[in-house]
Amino acid sequence: MTTESADAAGRGPVMAAQHATPAGPTTTAADEATVAPGPSAPAAFPPPRSAARPAPGAGRSASRGRGRVGRALGVADCLAGAAAVIALALTGTVATPPAVLALALPLALMLGSRAGLYRPGPLAAAADALPNLLARFGAAWGLAAAAWAGLSPRQPLELGDLLAVVAAHVLAATAARGLVLALWRRRARCRPRSTLLVGGQAAGQRLAAALHEHPEYGLRPVGLVGEPGEADGGGTPALPVLSTPEDVTRAVIQNAVRDAVLLRDPEHAPHLADMAALLTAEGCTLWVISGGTPGAAPPDTHLWGHGCRRLDPPPSRLPGAVAKRLLDVALAVPALVLAAPVLLACATAVRLSDGPGVIFRQERIGQDGRPFTLLKFRTLRPADAYESATLWSVAHDRRMSAAGRLLRRTSLDELPQLWNVLRGDMSLVGPRPERPYFVAKFSQAFPGYGERHRMPVGITGLAQVHGLRGDTSIEDRARFDNHYITSWTLWRDVRILVRTATSLFRHGGS
Repeated sequence: MTTESADAAGRGPVMAAQHATPAGPTTTAADEATVAPGPSAPAAFPPPRSAARPAPGAGRSASRGRGRVGRALGVADCLAGAAAVIALALTGTVATPPAVLALALPLALMLGSRAGLYRPGPLAAAADALPNLLARFGAAWGLAAAAWAGLSPRQPLELGDLLAVVAAHVLAATAARGLVLALWRRRARCRPRSTLLVGGQAAGQRLAAALHEHPEYGLRPVGLVGEPGEADGGGTPALPVLSTPEDVTRAVIQNAVRDAVLLRDPEHAPHLADMAALLTAEGCTLWVISGGTPGAAPPDTHLWGHGCRRLDPPPSRLPGAVAKRLLDVALAVPALVLAAPVLLACATAVRLSDGPGVIFRQERIGQDGRPFTLLKFRTLRPADAYESATLWSVAHDRRMSAAGRLLRRTSLDELPQLWNVLRGDMSLVGPRPERPYFVAKFSQAFPGYGERHRMPVGITGLAQVHGLRGDTSIEDRARFDNHYITSWTLWRDVRILVRTATSLFRHGGS
């Protein structure tokens, strides 16, 4: 939709565009605007971990203490299971086949991990987990016994023997976990973990005073993150008040912060969601005060009467990401091979109509804010660098050759991006990538625009198959892109690819 420079690779990452400032919900961004140098342009949208900022190694290494406790609890559960089986065998009570033990222990660890048995809270006690231990270990031993019965029907584990093994394992695990947690609580009391409090200053100062008076929780407040626009309560605060993300990052690194307590649930206080994401990225364990909030999840522990629960990060999407990448490679490789004659024909047409420089390169922002170089067939050459930097739309530019107009109408100018897909810069399906300058602008103007970078950017997407391309609403595009990300399935990608392919025959390109 915009003019193109001869070659934007290696040039400055910003662009001064006179007609591209987002002034409302229908402001549009050209899908092919070219990056050109500008002496006074604003900074580009940075990746989440800028090279200029110190890596938050201290925060991440500090959070490993709780991970070590979880691993110690897992080892305790396994040793308890083995000890229970050996003890029952030595007393002649139950002879458990080794294969059943070898299968039951990994199942118990997996089920226990999903139930949070290896993420202890402040003042955690072994007796608190007893119902979960009984349910998860019972299920694990039951599944292992059923598998053994299928493999060896003549030597099944009797029901009475199975119940004895489960009971022995639960009792031994409770005792072993009690020892681990007692040592952990003693260490936490002697060496409390640096903690940030996030929320209102008045409530934060009260909670900080309670934690200082009760070191048994193992949390030592070192700073308070105030809410935006909150007035200073006057006087000298007991804790330093942090007001910017930079202050929070610096505090996490300098104080080796391990935990953060949110005084309000991010689901009911959306302005805390970005801060929660920042603290999670820095390796902090998040706790949410949820005792008195209507509709909030029930607390699973407390801090001197303040009900709180752990705010677990979203489940890993690694299996889905792997499946998406496999689909990209499986389709992009044959597509490039089959499209080779078309690519050659397009390149020849561009060379004959517009001269040298068949491919133009342009910096775009990809997943997690990382820049990459996008490839497309050139369809229009600007008069000069100023026009390339400031002219927004060329959809109806009369200087465009017939070949360029045909490539745009059929979207064949996008074919070189198949190479971006193979390189891993892009996916076949995802939010369309934008230039750094406009990512920064739109992120400020439209809430949720920056969230589009949670997944790989794509050649096509849910917004595009709904007609949101060219001169259409940026706000609508961001809403469709975020809906695609939160509701992603592999089947949805396949459906979007099919709809995109059928639209090519209707010449729906820009």
